[in-house]
Amino acid sequence: MDERSAVKQPDDAWRRSYWAWEVLFAVACVATVLLVLFDDPPVAAKAISAGAIGVLALGYLVTGRRIVHEQDNGTTRVAAATVLVVLTATAVFAATSSSFVMFFTAPLLFMLLDLRPAIVATTLLLLCEPASAVVNGGWRNPNLVILLPMTAILVVFSVLAGKFTHDVLRESNARAKLIRELEESQAEVERLSREAGTAAERERLAREIHDTLAQGFTSIVALAQAIESELDTDPAAVRRHLALTGRTARENLAEARAMVAALTPSELATGSLPDAVRRQANRLADETGIVVECTVDDALPPLRTAVEVVLLRAAQEALSNVRKHAGASRVHVRLSAVDGAVRLRVDDDGGGFSPQAPTSGFGLRGMRSRAEQVGGRLAVQAGEDGGTELELEVPA
Repeated sequence: MDERSAVKQPDDAWRRSYWAWEVLFAVACVATVLLVLFDDPPVAAKAISAGAIGVLALGYLVTGRRIVHEQDNGTTRVAAATVLVVLTATAVFAATSSSFVMFFTAPLLFMLLDLRPAIVATTLLLLCEPASAVVNGGWRNPNLVILLPMTAILVVFSVLAGKFTHDVLRESNARAKLIRELEESQAEVERLSREAGTAAERERLAREIHDTLAQGFTSIVALAQAIESELDTDPAAVRRHLALTGRTARENLAEARAMVAALTPSELATGSLPDAVRRQANRLADETGIVVECTVDDALPPLRTAVEVVLLRAAQEALSNVRKHAGASRVHVRLSAVDGAVRLRVDDDGGGFSPQAPTSGFGLRGMRSRAEQVGGRLAVQAGEDGGTELELEVPA
């Protein structure tokens, strides 16, 4: 398959201007038939010549246009060019005056064939006129004096015009191919962007659910277990834990509604970041009895909402880990301003952890991912006297 048939062409400039070629086709065929009919060859020669031109025109209308437009395979195009040469040669040998039809057939050869075969076929076709003059009038035919140099000029002109036509078609096809490739690339980029956006949104939702709803439900479960153990022995503790359960459930519901509405965390929507961190610390103390000390600098720099969310979620996750894993009796939470940044530090006196131990949870990974998104850094290490130290620093 040649370069013209590599791509099914869109409605490009070549197709939009093809109507001019159809006008040339109609004029060339009608004018040539009229010229043959009013010339002086025998009636039989006129009939053969006009019939060959008529078959040529009919064949072009029925299938030739489709071959040119749809860029069929090479075999079909060669077959069409062969039929075109045979019919044109038949018309010219029957009546030399029918050679005017070459104004239509010669350019058509360059549309059907590659450049070199088209040059050869066009040259042979143009030689039909002087050959017809020799057949009909012999070598002494006076028209040869004019036909031979005219044929040479026409060959040169046809080759140059055909090469121009061929180059235009090749450029048109190349542009159509490039446009198709660009459209395919754009579609692929859009598909990958959608997939990346979906993956990012899933990760964001996983972090949000882990840092809010999952932790809230964990608290509710822990409170329910405490209530079950205190039900017959400590009614005051039961009432206190029931109140905490209701408050935690309401806060979880508010977080779920905020998440659905793509709003900021509900705790930040109703207060400042220091207040939200203090509430998280107080909740841990109320639910577990752990002594929690929360220290917040008086003059924190103004922060973007995204940065505040990262700090709040980190505090939630750190305190949740203390509740679930540390076995601590004392926790210290500090929110401070340091050198154009804000630092969150949470340390406890629990059992600590081994940095080499494999972890399957989402918490630390989610905190680290959040910190990187706002240009921050997260460090988690074992404390000097046991326990765990978590430090998150984000730019103000």
